[in-house]
Amino acid sequence: MDSNLPPESEPAAPPPAPNAPPTILPTHRPPPLITAGAPARPARRSGGWLIAVVLLVALLGVSLLFNLRGLVGATTSGRSLGDRSSGPRMEEVVLKDNDAANKIAVIDISGVISSQSLESGGLNMVSLVKEEFRRANNDREVKAVLLKVDSPGGEVLAADDIAKVIGNFVEKSHKPVVVSMGSMAASGGYYVSAPCSWIVANELTITGSIGVIMHGYNYRGLLDKVGVRPEVYKSGKFKDMMSSTKSPEETSPEERQMVQSLIDETFDKFKTVVREGRRAAYRTNKEARREGRQLSPEWESYADGRILSGTEAYKLGFVDELGDFDKAVERAEELAHIRSKHANLVSYQPVFDLSNLFRLFGESNAKGVKIDLGIDMPKLQPGCMYFLAPTFFH
Repeated sequence: MDSNLPPESEPAAPPPAPNAPPTILPTHRPPPLITAGAPARPARRSGGWLIAVVLLVALLGVSLLFNLRGLVGATTSGRSLGDRSSGPRMEEVVLKDNDAANKIAVIDISGVISSQSLESGGLNMVSLVKEEFRRANNDREVKAVLLKVDSPGGEVLAADDIAKVIGNFVEKSHKPVVVSMGSMAASGGYYVSAPCSWIVANELTITGSIGVIMHGYNYRGLLDKVGVRPEVYKSGKFKDMMSSTKSPEETSPEERQMVQSLIDETFDKFKTVVREGRRAAYRTNKEARREGRQLSPEWESYADGRILSGTEAYKLGFVDELGDFDKAVERAEELAHIRSKHANLVSYQPVFDLSNLFRLFGESNAKGVKIDLGIDMPKLQPGCMYFLAPTFFH
């Protein structure tokens, strides 16, 4: 059989007839036959809401863990669960572990003393210091408080509130409070130090600056130059005292005397806090046969706003001892009758709260341009009184 023949299943096409026209194949294929298929799947929804729910649950879990940790820490430190406060919640942090049962609480007062809310969680310095001293008072293992002061001063009322908290703590708890002055403890920084049991300053510490200052600006001359004249309607002749648009000629001697009397009254309170605080500390130390410093008879002549070095303050009796932080720790151990290095140094830090996180989310970032000068400059309010060192007054 010839191998070139097609298989029987596919018979060969017959040859074209003679003189037949050529076969023309179509150039276009017919359209494909469309059949009904499965319905198209709907587009998948975004999983963003699921991620948000997972993150929220995770944050709630973290907040719960921190809260439980704070409760456990409060119980182990001698604070009962029923001892609750309306102030900020704090947790204890060990700064130096000497494997001891006794504690020395380190409380920090740094920067401008103010009642304004801090950037972290909307708290303020006064409420934090109050809660820290409350914790130190309620913890039986805390035998003394070491107050680290590095401040140029600040608001009159804020400094006075903190000084009252310290004075009440010393009187009622019978636990000594030792001050360790940093680079600056002037004006309001010294105001909060005066009621303490013992003050330790470095030789180069800037302190003193005992006095009160009130600050303001007058724009009347500028307004007159641009042709702007203020129109004031008032119920009494003194209602516009210290107005920034009032010309100096319109300020009567009576008004100036009223403002000066307010300054003098606050200044007398400052001197009273210094006098009574140092007198009580010296009397207590003398009864315990400790060599504390007594105020010099002419100390008031140095309470004229001038700043003092640590050495000068020691000579005048404003501080009890010259030394650093370690010296202050040793003195706190001695006053609390603790054997050397047999106390742990602890501090109190605000407990993380989910509500604080939400508060931060709600804050606006449009707060203006901040120029970093290496230090935080005080934000002073015109017409308010301050215990503030002149070096930092702007």
